[in-house]
Amino acid sequence: MKETKKKLLFIALFTLIGLLAFQVSFSNIVGSDKQFTLFEFIAPIGGLIIGPAAAAISAFVVRGTNVLFFNQTIDWVTIARFLPMILAAIYFGTKSKKNLIIPLICMALFIAHPQGQAAWYYSLYWLIPVLAEFKKDRLILRSLGATFTAHAIGSVIFLYGFGLPATVWLGLIPIVALERGLFAVGIWASYLVFNNGLEILTSKNKFKSAKRLVNPRYLISKNFFKYSA
Repeated sequence: MKETKKKLLFIALFTLIGLLAFQVSFSNIVGSDKQFTLFEFIAPIGGLIIGPAAAAISAFVVRGTNVLFFNQTIDWVTIARFLPMILAAIYFGTKSKKNLIIPLICMALFIAHPQGQAAWYYSLYWLIPVLAEFKKDRLILRSLGATFTAHAIGSVIFLYGFGLPATVWLGLIPIVALERGLFAVGIWASYLVFNNGLEILTSKNKFKSAKRLVNPRYLISKNFFKYSA
């Protein structure tokens, strides 16, 4: 019972950190008045810290709280935008061939749209999470896979929701490389900070029961060069 309470406490704290990160803008989303936030860095790593299911719920709570309390218009696009971070967290926290399904479906949906068909090679970015799935022990590849999973879902939502023309998608190709590279590094660094911070915290008797949340592969003092890059 005590261990369950402590895990729930960690989930609540992680959700609170996610809510705070959601309030910090990182960059604008081309083609809309929406913005990326630091939540893009934090949400996926929950999959490996508190577990994919708990991280998905946490991401849902963060997004839902912002929709309810910050006067966002509730439409199908708003609801659909719950999915990128939820599925990025699941990708980051699991090693399963089922993770290949999402980016491949997104590629098919993108190319099925007339504007997407004219910019079909934009969707080749989503082969990255497919390939990264086979080298998941590498933290940076796990991070790349997670951010491009979110990117695939988000792009399809914006394509069908706003009908952005092919010229916009083609113009975004070099921007996506830089943007998602930054997101991947941000996710990678965020996880290292959380994982190593948990190692320090759980070394104290009071929090030893949460030691299982720490992944020894990604402790800087041990396997940093072997598994992180």
